[in-house]
Amino acid sequence: MGEEIIVKQESSLVEMISQAVAKGADLEKLSQLLTIKERWEANEAKKAYHKAMADFKKNPPKINKDQTVKYKDVKYNHASLDNAVGKITSELSKHGLSASWIPQQNGSITITCRITHVLGHSEDASLSASADNTGSKNSIQAMGSTITYLERYTLLAILGLATSEQDGDGQQAPEFIDEAQLKVLKEGIAKLKVSESMVLTYLGVDKLESLPKVDYQKAVSAIKAAKPKEAKK
Repeated sequence: MGEEIIVKQESSLVEMISQAVAKGADLEKLSQLLTIKERWEANEAKKAYHKAMADFKKNPPKINKDQTVKYKDVKYNHASLDNAVGKITSELSKHGLSASWIPQQNGSITITCRITHVLGHSEDASLSASADNTGSKNSIQAMGSTITYLERYTLLAILGLATSEQDGDGQQAPEFIDEAQLKVLKEGIAKLKVSESMVLTYLGVDKLESLPKVDYQKAVSAIKAAKPKEAKK
């Protein structure tokens, strides 16, 4: 019923434009009618996107953590990108949705995940981090590791999904910010003269070293937005 109404409304708009052309309407009038049609289509696409997302979330796929990472004393499980993308995109396609990623590099690596509906409306989520130089990775491997990490988490973030524990004891070590990211945050706090304790309170951690990587960009934004400390008299 709803789709029939949408089709009739669109047909009416097209008919209205056709009649205006037949009657010799000037360019200004035609431009106004086309603008109305474009706005209507954009609004319908947005509504269709949110309906599709709501339907998708009614029965979201369960993403198991299928890989284990061991580095020195750190051990944690995570969902591989192939695992997450494979299950998620299969379900998204059932609702006319698809996922894509847009990489950017300007000092740090930024990945934007874009979810697009077949009618054209799309929404984005972005995360940034520096290259993962842990272990014995070369520069390309370090960038690839970070890109994969950000692609996985931006996809989960924009869809509001969480991964399920796959290991037996149910314990997981979060991925914390690396030394390069820590240095950027500390330098930002010093340069902008903001209160580190206020930033920590806002982020919900007791020290910057305990900040999860996924919250790194949030920390950068918090430091930039914080008010400078008042100088002691």
